[in-house]
Amino acid sequence: GRRPSFHQEDLRNEAALTAIFRAHPIDAVIHFAGLKAVGESVAQPLRYYENNLNATLVLCRVMAQHKVKTLIFSSSATVYGDPPSVPIREDFPLAPTNPYGRSKLMIEQILGDLHAADPAWKIALLRYFNPVGAHESGLIGEMPRGIPNNLMPHMSRVAAGTLEWLNIFGNDYPTPDGTGVRDYIHVMDLAEGHVAALKTLEGMRAPESEDALAGKPVPLIVNLGTGRGYSVLEVVRAFEKAAGRKIPYRIAARRPGDIAASYADPSLAHRLLNWRTTRDLEAMCADAWRFIDISLLGST
Repeated sequence: GRRPSFHQEDLRNEAALTAIFRAHPIDAVIHFAGLKAVGESVAQPLRYYENNLNATLVLCRVMAQHKVKTLIFSSSATVYGDPPSVPIREDFPLAPTNPYGRSKLMIEQILGDLHAADPAWKIALLRYFNPVGAHESGLIGEMPRGIPNNLMPHMSRVAAGTLEWLNIFGNDYPTPDGTGVRDYIHVMDLAEGHVAALKTLEGMRAPESEDALAGKPVPLIVNLGTGRGYSVLEVVRAFEKAAGRKIPYRIAARRPGDIAASYADPSLAHRLLNWRTTRDLEAMCADAWRFIDISLLGST
C-alpha cells in the first residue's frame, strides 16, 4: 500500500479544504468529522449545531466545486431516538432526543436534499450504533483528552488506574439488569462496513434507491450494528475478564437524552453491502484493553 497524505485542518476552513482538493485527485469522501458526545451536546447545543452542520455544508460545497460527488456520511443510531421496539430497522420513525442526534438527522436531511437536487451524487448514510474496541495491533485506538464521555474509553482508564471509578448512568431502566442496553460494534467491523459501502456506491447507478412514499430518489441508508444488545453491566464484566482486573463503578443519575435500549436490525446492510460483523464483545474488550495497555501503561 501507499502512505496516505495527512492534513490536520478544521473542516469549516473552506480555504484550507479547497487547497487539499486542489492538491490531490479525490474520487470519494468518507465524512467522519464531528462532535459526538450525547451529554455534552445537551449542555452545549449551539456548539454541536455550529460545528457539525457547518463542517458538512463547507465539505459539500467544496466537493461540488471539484465535481466529487461520492460521499459516505457517519450518521448515528441516535437519529431514531427512543424506538418503539427493538431491533431497529431503517424505516423506524426518526425522533432524536438530544442535540447530537438532531444534528445528525439535520445532516441526513441536507444530504437527502442535495441528492434530490442532483441525483449524480452517490450518498450513503451509515447509522452507527456504538463503536468500541481498537485495531488488533494495539497501536491505533481512542485516547480522548480529559475524562472520556463514552463507556469503553472511560472503563479503560479506570482499569489502567488513571481514573478511580466508572460512573454508570442509571440502573432503573426497563432492561434485564436496569442498565442501558446498546449495540456495541467493533471499530474494525465498522471500518470494513465503510469499505463495503464505498464499493456498493461505486457499482450503483444514480439514483440509488427510491422513497416508496414520495417517489423521489434518496441516498443509501443502512444501520451498522451487530443486531445484539449488551447492558452496561454486561460490558463491564466482559472488560474485567479481558483486562484481568476489577472495574470499580458507581451508579449515578440517568443522563438527559439517554434511552433504555437501542440495537440494530442489520439485515439491510447484510443484503445491500454484503457486509456482516465478525468480532464479538470479547474481542472488542480485548482489543480496547490492548491499546490502553500499550499506549498508556507501556506494555509491549
